[in-house]
Amino acid sequence: MFKARSGSGLSRRGLLKAGGATVLAAGAGGALTVGEASAAVPASKRFDLSTPSYDVFRKALLHEKHHAMQGMAFDPGNGHLFISQVRDGSSGDDLCINRLDGSGKVTGTMHLDNAGHGVSIGVEPNGKDSFVWVECDSDANDDSGRGTALARFKFVDGEAPSGVKKFFTGSKTITCATDPVNKRILVRRKESGRFIYRLYDFAGMDVENGTFTDELAKISQPKLGDGSVTFQGYAVFGSYLYTLDGEGHADPADIDSFVTATDLNTGKVVERFLTKAGKSLVFREPEGMAVTRTSGGEVRLCLGFASRTSIGDIDRYANVFQKNVLV
Repeated sequence: MFKARSGSGLSRRGLLKAGGATVLAAGAGGALTVGEASAAVPASKRFDLSTPSYDVFRKALLHEKHHAMQGMAFDPGNGHLFISQVRDGSSGDDLCINRLDGSGKVTGTMHLDNAGHGVSIGVEPNGKDSFVWVECDSDANDDSGRGTALARFKFVDGEAPSGVKKFFTGSKTITCATDPVNKRILVRRKESGRFIYRLYDFAGMDVENGTFTDELAKISQPKLGDGSVTFQGYAVFGSYLYTLDGEGHADPADIDSFVTATDLNTGKVVERFLTKAGKSLVFREPEGMAVTRTSGGEVRLCLGFASRTSIGDIDRYANVFQKNVLV
């Protein structure tokens, strides 16, 4: 189940020790910043972003062949990976949720109308069922459309969502990510013009009223790089937020994709590292992050990248890589 080669050894190029935390050296991907934070999340280990990334799978063809993968999330117990993408031929805010196995084979799909862009999604396992969390009620019926609420529904292959429950209605540019190890959900949305992350336990969820109790963390998004980066996804594990940014490039020499770790208790960026995972892919573009745990108990931070077979190819492929060293 989602097997990949294990990494070994640590590289600390460009890293310094400061106040007991590992931080990026000045000049490597931009200065580190601190966002506002209010939290009391039990401290956890974090992923060492400087360690190598290893293949989970490459060149998976999703249901919508002409659109790149976007957000992703795992249901480790049932062996599923879910990937969102914009639907081919749609107005731009209609989504397809793909269900994949560990080899990258699509095993099911669901279509959502007027949802948003699908930058990040979540999954809540419930026995043999998987409940998908994804933005909904897009604010525009085109490529600019972004969700104004989160929808929760059971994944049923080939069917339209039913029994949908909505949370955080009236939001602006809302998405989410889930921590399958600690059974939590992290919500990202704009509040007073800034992106804010809020962390909740699934145990505090009120499905009927669409609310959560006992907020565990609230942080504003720290400045990433020089502040002009292209945000491509995020994940959560324990007391850390992980983000992915960068653009698509035809030349590996131009790769600018960075992974960043932020402490949810302080809002402080503790590590930012350039990732060249899948650098040989044709027109490699960072798309999505997620956390999973193998049947053997290894926790992994997974990074998604879209690709093509050639620059002129209109088909887009999904590629997933993982980091597995905790510090």
